[in-house]
Amino acid sequence: MSGYINSQLKPFNAKAYVNGDFIDVSDKDVLGKWGVFFFYPADFTFVCPTELSDLADNYETFKQMGVEVYSVSTDTHFTHKAWHDSSDAIGTIQYPMIGDPTGTLTRNFGVMIEEEGIADRGTFVVDPEGRIQIVEITAGGIGRDASELLRKIKAAQYIAANPGEVCPAKWKEGAETLTPSLDLIGKI
Repeated sequence: MSGYINSQLKPFNAKAYVNGDFIDVSDKDVLGKWGVFFFYPADFTFVCPTELSDLADNYETFKQMGVEVYSVSTDTHFTHKAWHDSSDAIGTIQYPMIGDPTGTLTRNFGVMIEEEGIADRGTFVVDPEGRIQIVEITAGGIGRDASELLRKIKAAQYIAANPGEVCPAKWKEGAETLTPSLDLIGKI
């Protein structure tokens, strides 16, 4: 997975469902702001709606931080609309739900389960220059937590704005950071 970090977002064009409309989304739409690509196996499943609902509950905070969220599965944008219209949990989503029926975007991020034609649970945070800064991939039965994702993005944004500093474990916004130097070696 180390090959993902600082790698450049690959070109893509996709259709998404958002706020009652179908829209086009491309790599060019992501540049200039922070973005989260949140891959999940499939619509109308079990763990997926809990994760997507958690993101929806925190979407305003993501937006306040200048972060756009894109959920992605290999379902179509039509299926996303049907799910949005029929599920109370998914009906709260206001971020783009990208359909990737060809698997292009899912393969671009290396999370395609080829024998099943679905995505692993993969989370990728892309900086405004289109470079991947955070990667998390979990097994299918393990749901992710939006609050932990928000903490990691705050750390990534802090580091981007403060070169030369690093955020230690459990770092929270406003907490002390570290400045790596010879003076710190063996003293932490």
